[in-house]
Amino acid sequence: MKEVQTNDAPPPAGHYSQAIVHDGLVYVSGQLPIDPKREEKHVGSIEEQTEQVLRNLDAILKKANSDRDHVVKVTVYVSDIALWARVNSVYARFFGDHRPARAVVPTRELHFGFQIEIEAIAAVLDH
Repeated sequence: MKEVQTNDAPPPAGHYSQAIVHDGLVYVSGQLPIDPKREEKHVGSIEEQTEQVLRNLDAILKKANSDRDHVVKVTVYVSDIALWARVNSVYARFFGDHRPARAVVPTRELHFGFQIEIEAIAAVLDH
């Protein structure tokens, strides 16, 4: 197993890694809408929060030698299922024609009062 760490995504706030690569897969920990350059918690609209989370995911995938086209499974945690259509619109633009398996999990509250958290599993490019 190999731990993945990049300065282009927020550092872990607890005892976990940004991602782990094992047997040709990268397991990306849940990403929150935190801007790693400013260490700013992005509490704008759900669209802005989703975009920041997906930028963080992209950065970690790149560091792990993967990309969004190799994502096989995504879990989206959203604080209010009524936001889902807006999240899905940003998500669809991000992934384009690629449609990874996905679960959407409504949850009461997320860390720092955020509205969204996303974790993913992707194939590594050189495997």
